[in-house]
Amino acid sequence: MPSETIASLRARLRGAAQAGGVNPRDVDVLLADVSARSPAWLFAHGEEQIDPAALEGLVARRMRGEPLQYIRGHAEFLGRRFFVDDRVLIPRPETELLVEAAIARAPRGARVLDIGSGSGCIAISLERERPDLDVSSIDISFAALAVASRNAREHESRARFFASDLFDAIRGEFDLIVSNPPYIPLDDYINLAAEVRDHEPRDALTPGPRGTEVIERILLAKRAPVVMLEIGFGQLDDVRHVANGYEIIEVINDLAGIERVVVLSRHGHK
Repeated sequence: MPSETIASLRARLRGAAQAGGVNPRDVDVLLADVSARSPAWLFAHGEEQIDPAALEGLVARRMRGEPLQYIRGHAEFLGRRFFVDDRVLIPRPETELLVEAAIARAPRGARVLDIGSGSGCIAISLERERPDLDVSSIDISFAALAVASRNAREHESRARFFASDLFDAIRGEFDLIVSNPPYIPLDDYINLAAEVRDHEPRDALTPGPRGTEVIERILLAKRAPVVMLEIGFGQLDDVRHVANGYEIIEVINDLAGIERVVVLSRHGHK
């Protein structure tokens, strides 16, 4: 079996990654994964021998543009690890703002609906942080629901997941709706970084030409007095235009100062 020192392998693949436009740190992360050692241990034991094949394969995938989270098979979200693959959108730090707002605002014992389950990170995080909540989550994608259900089992979450095209298979009213819907206008989607456009599920990113098609359907249904949405850059006025009787009562900016989460209310609810 061919072998190479850790230091030599690391230097060789970090150089190749950098030349290919990939962050060399990704090599260290993947090396730690395949060796089941910490990056600090690997740095201190560069003379140790290792079979390069496994790491070479993973780095090759990364250099072809596959997201690091898919290669590793997990992503971090609000301090928890969620299984992810190309059936679901990769959880992002901006979406943590949405969940934190819902944790703070949801009335005790509230019936909450998460629209667009994806990996399940929103619904599961809500239920784990607020066990008093009755959390349901829906997605049109059976493939995504399989991922969400797996994560619910791993986190021992009571959040429930259902297949539904928005409210088609859902009855009744909710106290709160939360959603990170597809919101990227089609023209912007076409110009996304290839790593996102070519690997993450299109239906989770863009709903159509305007970007607000799903948001409008959520608000038009009027199934909850309060709705919390993640939105895109410069999209606040577009959301206000399709509010359908809802009033924007709070806007939360992300760390870049972008208007990222909107809280909408109807009938005077706060």
